[in-house]
Amino acid sequence: MSKPVYGKNAAQSRNVEKISGPVWALVVAFIVFLVWTPFQVGLFNGQQIDFEKPLYVSALLSGLMLLVWMGLYYKKFKLEEQRDLVVAASILLPVTYALSLFVAVSHYMAMNILFVQSMYIAIFIIALYLLKQKQLNVVIQNAILAISYFIVGFGLLNWLGSWKLAGGLVGWFSNTVRGGKYLDAVMTDSNGLRLTSIFQYANTYAAFLMAFLFVAVFALVRSKKWYGTLTHGFMLVPIIVSLLLTLSRGGLVMLPVVFIVLLLFLKPAQQILWIIQLGIAGIGSLAVTSPLTNLGTELNAAFTSSAALKGWAYLLGASAVVAVLGWLVQRFVAPWLQKKLGSWETRKLAGLWLPLLSVVLVGIIAFLLIGTSVRSILPANMETRLENINFQQHSVLERITFYKDAMKVIKDYPILGAGGGGWTSLYEQYQNNPYTSRQVHNFFLQYLIEVGIVGFIVFMGFIGYIFYKYIRAYLKREKDEFHNGFFFFIIALSILLHSLLDFNLSYAFMGILVFVGLAGIGVAMDSRPLRRNWNTPGLRFGYLAVLAIGTAFMLFLSISAISSGSAAVKAKQLMGVSQSYEELKAPLIDTLKDRPYHPEAAAYLSAMDQQVYGQTQDEQYLEEAYSVLTRALKDEPYNKNLLKQLASYYDLKNQSELAFALYRDNAAKFNWDIDWYDALISRSVALANAAITQNDDAKKQEYLTTGLDAFKHVADGVEHLKTLPPEQLQGRPFSVTPTIALNAAKLQQLSGQEDDIVATLQLGLGDNYADVLSSGTLWDAEWYSAFIARSYELAQQAFSNQDADGKTAYLNVGLNAYNQLLADLQGQSSLPPAIALNAGRIQLMAGQVQAAAETLKFGLSEDYNDAANREIARWYLAALKKANLAQDQTVYDKLIAADPAEAAQIDAIAATQY
Repeated sequence: MSKPVYGKNAAQSRNVEKISGPVWALVVAFIVFLVWTPFQVGLFNGQQIDFEKPLYVSALLSGLMLLVWMGLYYKKFKLEEQRDLVVAASILLPVTYALSLFVAVSHYMAMNILFVQSMYIAIFIIALYLLKQKQLNVVIQNAILAISYFIVGFGLLNWLGSWKLAGGLVGWFSNTVRGGKYLDAVMTDSNGLRLTSIFQYANTYAAFLMAFLFVAVFALVRSKKWYGTLTHGFMLVPIIVSLLLTLSRGGLVMLPVVFIVLLLFLKPAQQILWIIQLGIAGIGSLAVTSPLTNLGTELNAAFTSSAALKGWAYLLGASAVVAVLGWLVQRFVAPWLQKKLGSWETRKLAGLWLPLLSVVLVGIIAFLLIGTSVRSILPANMETRLENINFQQHSVLERITFYKDAMKVIKDYPILGAGGGGWTSLYEQYQNNPYTSRQVHNFFLQYLIEVGIVGFIVFMGFIGYIFYKYIRAYLKREKDEFHNGFFFFIIALSILLHSLLDFNLSYAFMGILVFVGLAGIGVAMDSRPLRRNWNTPGLRFGYLAVLAIGTAFMLFLSISAISSGSAAVKAKQLMGVSQSYEELKAPLIDTLKDRPYHPEAAAYLSAMDQQVYGQTQDEQYLEEAYSVLTRALKDEPYNKNLLKQLASYYDLKNQSELAFALYRDNAAKFNWDIDWYDALISRSVALANAAITQNDDAKKQEYLTTGLDAFKHVADGVEHLKTLPPEQLQGRPFSVTPTIALNAAKLQQLSGQEDDIVATLQLGLGDNYADVLSSGTLWDAEWYSAFIARSYELAQQAFSNQDADGKTAYLNVGLNAYNQLLADLQGQSSLPPAIALNAGRIQLMAGQVQAAAETLKFGLSEDYNDAANREIARWYLAALKKANLAQDQTVYDKLIAADPAEAAQIDAIAATQY
């Protein structure tokens, strides 16, 4: 076997072979794929119908390209050197995800991630073999640069108000353009406007910009052509300005870290040139960042051509000045530096001095920007973000919490992991406090959760080996021969390092960039010969056969998934425009035919079936709903929406004990979902009362114990949240709600825990009910009457103040109190009119219009000279009208005879939109 050829000879040998037309066609397809993907496939680790089809199409296209590669390169594929072994080993990455399917907590998400991983490896294999040929290497590098520069320009078009132009540029092939506007290219959060470009997430865009800032500097310094120097120099200001406009603290923190690491791989002259070029670009960017921030804020509120032109003048002017200065540095300073430092560069450790000095310089700059008033040169929003960079800030404390919770998941799923999307499905069970985060914000921890120790070792061994062999080659050989490899090294290293702090690789395009980067440095790595017994026809063609079979299988799955995904999208679109059950059902059935575990389709169909059952009382709809739900839950046992749908099914079947058991048995999966525990405690009260009626002490005790344990869980959780650092927000609301307090107190009363009742009620009801709690005897009709009346008053106030959450809370506690009273009365006593009035009004406000009419009718008397009775009649008739039920003419005639003005009041109540 001949030894591999390195350096110039290797490059020359790769250029000897003429590139055929089919290979050029593959290159064009590969580049088109790189252009298409970022505008189609967004954040894939979640349950989002809109992103399904683009993901499956991407998997299909990458698989087809891999089959073409096999057809073109099967004769050239050898197992002669370590690089070839890396290609062969790469298929282990999707294999580990395939293995995790057997233990996946969400089959739907695990399959989606398997498609993504298969796509990555297809891209890696294709890219590595294309990049071996220098001409193609240069073409692909330039294509990647062009795509990145377009993304930067696309983001700035949106920032400076030209969103129609930006949307028009990509709308013809992007599924993320709505009404001519790319969704969330500029997002708004508590920090104000943040630039996201195509990513719809500012931190990931910051990671992308950081990578291509260093790529642009590298391309600028190495360029031998004046137009190349000017082009790359021109793009530095837009990239840096865009990075600042993301307001990403993680990006600003990781930027100097990656910069110093990259400096270690450069010669001293190159290090100085990098520092000079970045210094010039940084000064030019800071000079225009404030006006561009203000103009962008103005233009995103209301577009004016004068403001837009002014913004572009600032940006293009600064870019042009920096480009010219950069060209002058490369034209005059670079040759002088090479001459002066030529001998010094050969000294051992010569390349360490500037990185070490850079650490000091970065520390000084960081101190000035974070610890002094120097940061006031930046716009106010950026100044605030920098001011808040510390280890006690919310985002840092929250990430630390994510990482600790992630380790809990890993402990329970150590070997094969929890499958793709494992964190998304499981985090509510393991979380320390009720935050909402479907991502771990650390790619490596998330990977470990998904594929376990086995898959993580395979992945880290794969990328670690490539990096090790590349760095080994880079340090041993003449660096100028590895420019191409360093281009890809910058991309892969930058994104992977930033992914220690965020979920960048949950964006398919970022993952593709990393694997293309790994392929690029794989081409340039130190690739030693293998033993002869590796390069046997059996092993070579056996590997290609396995790859072909696996690719064909994934193609089959992707075609099926595309069909299913198209049906899901059609169903979602129809839901906004169609009222036809059959029309809506057809695409849902098509979706579930091949993927019965599809959570959204299953939830949609079961909800429709339950709704139709409510209208027709036809049991076949309930049977279908049950079948769909139970089948989906086999593969999606942690899907909260499906579980709630199943509970609704049990309620419709009057199987309240089964609904209670479902809430009880799944409560541990949603430890911080206050609505789940609210429902569980409420159901415990209702069933305990039913058990009392049936004289079933065992059941009564079971329900009381479950409800009180759930209340203790909530109370303990509230106490735990008090221990969080003040800077760390708790996340979703979690407290003893009014309904939890009322129902828990009732459970305590039924359990004989009289001493705890008042404290429990005060815990959830607070000052708004203080006088009610202190007056009269708890749980008698008079006390319930005052409680329900107060709930209605508070709900009405919240409605007037447009406080939707407050209104809902008071309506719910009023309804719970009314249900408790009915259970206590057990049909043995008439309902006091005041209770009927206020309970009926609460039901009406809560949308329970028919129930409101029945409750109000129950409180009516024959005395229409009594103002209280007229009020009940007024609300009763308004409820009938609002429910489109037949008018009670007898009551109407008596009411109008007593007071003709009541007709207008009835109409006013019926017209009120609560």
